[in-house]
Amino acid sequence: MTAEPILTISGLNVDYGTGASGVRALRDIDLTLHRGEVLGLAGESGSGKSTLAYAVTRLLSPPGVITGGDVHYHRPGGESIDILSLTPDELRAFRWQELSIVFQGAMNSLNPVHTVHSQLTDVLTAHRPGMRAAERTARAEELLNLVGISADRLAAYPHQLSGGMRQRVMIAMALALEPEIVIMDEPTTALDVVMQRQILRKLVELRERLSFSVVFITHDISLLIEFSDRIAIMYGGRIVEQAGATEIYRDPRHPYSEGLLHSFPALHGPRRELTGIPGSPPHLSAMPTGCAFHPRCGKAFEPCPERVPVLAAPEAGQDREVACWLPH
Repeated sequence: MTAEPILTISGLNVDYGTGASGVRALRDIDLTLHRGEVLGLAGESGSGKSTLAYAVTRLLSPPGVITGGDVHYHRPGGESIDILSLTPDELRAFRWQELSIVFQGAMNSLNPVHTVHSQLTDVLTAHRPGMRAAERTARAEELLNLVGISADRLAAYPHQLSGGMRQRVMIAMALALEPEIVIMDEPTTALDVVMQRQILRKLVELRERLSFSVVFITHDISLLIEFSDRIAIMYGGRIVEQAGATEIYRDPRHPYSEGLLHSFPALHGPRRELTGIPGSPPHLSAMPTGCAFHPRCGKAFEPCPERVPVLAAPEAGQDREVACWLPH
């Protein structure tokens, strides 16, 4: 990982619907992904993680609309591309070549009536029209080998593959054009813990070999602590804390981050009580005033219901940010 940014998000806002019936799903998101970094996005369902991924890739379905902010991709040579200003043709060329995505529920994203070969080579046919058929097949075999699947599975249909193999085919497809950024939206959710471990090991190996950057989205913060370089915690459409994975694990500064960490058992060390987080995430149409987490927070005090805390470094010079009124 380097300090060079590859993706910068500034003041991003996303609404679902317009007018009086509209709700704000993302609020003033500021985030930077560095070259070669694995950035984890964690939070409960409904916190805005997937919406952020689809906004960055401009894959938001109606009535979702980006109402403000900037998203810039930085090429290795220093050229900056404003993703939100790309034309449809430019966006088609940009996706999959510079930035790709493994969708939530990717295990079921393959077309059931097409072979693995057909679906892998379709990406190459669309983006590499000059490739011959034999070259596309050779590349498809290479991609399967890359994710640990035998090349003879190219002729298989999705229903003939296990869940883990289908997931790895989707990862192979995302890597087909060697993009600089891969966004993975809960890629291991439907898999058992053994298969999750195998997929994560393969991702680590591929990242080290190919040097791409990863945005890894999940509600399971325990996965991110092991796999990510840095973690951003989302709640109510905002980022409430971001820091290095080790810092988040050892010293969470936001009560929500602390609650997430105490929602799963430790495999090593002394036993601890699993406290969890009381209540449920807020509905977008009825967001609490002030800090959105204050109705569920056991440490809330006077300013929390009245003022929205700003995401900032607790102390000057610290490489972490937290949005909380508690003294740190």
